[in-house]
Amino acid sequence: MSCPVDHSQSQQKGKDKCPVDSASQNTQQPSVWSRLFSSSSFNQPSTSASTSLSTSREVSSIPSASDGNWVYPSEAQFFAAMARKNHDPQATDMKTIVPIHNAVNERAWAEVMKWEAGRGGEACGGVKLVTFKGRPDEKSIRARWKMMLGYSAPFDRHDWTVERCGLKMRYIIDFYTGKSQLPGAGPSFFLDVRPALDNWEGVKMRTQHFFGKLFGVAPQPQTVLKPPSHL
Repeated sequence: MSCPVDHSQSQQKGKDKCPVDSASQNTQQPSVWSRLFSSSSFNQPSTSASTSLSTSREVSSIPSASDGNWVYPSEAQFFAAMARKNHDPQATDMKTIVPIHNAVNERAWAEVMKWEAGRGGEACGGVKLVTFKGRPDEKSIRARWKMMLGYSAPFDRHDWTVERCGLKMRYIIDFYTGKSQLPGAGPSFFLDVRPALDNWEGVKMRTQHFFGKLFGVAPQPQTVLKPPSHL
């Protein structure tokens, strides 16, 4: 899901960025997502690389702590950035990669908001995304525990920091792949989203959620995202 658009020129918080860290030192990260989301993954025919790419950008539903909402990269930006990093992108794949990239980010934010529901963020204009960081080479404690039990490792990890009425909360997002039940539909994606145990608020939220699940009154934050049906 890592957005390959080069944001390394500036570290300021602004809405003209997508909520992932494209400055990660793991240069294989964009190519992994390109392989997962390429047209061949969905059994679609490939056309000429000279296909016209859109320059329009979608405004996300994710509020920025600075101003407005975060803005996703266009097809042309995605293609150009991947080309600069020598990932041999295919122009036709951008029509698949970009919508799924955006959808994954939207789902991650929706899961964050499930945790934030009823925590009072609406009293200060709503919860906002402050910073984000890709950490694909750093496995979370939960991911390592699952791997010890025989589960597959997540292929990516992000840490998103949100602000709720002056309180900053870090969320850990692990990304897993699975097989879709539909022939030729490409992979499914499992998002495991939870607050980090950085402060008492995070501990309290995780504890409440644990006992909520134990007694059947809390939703499971891990969700499955499948590729959009129109792709």
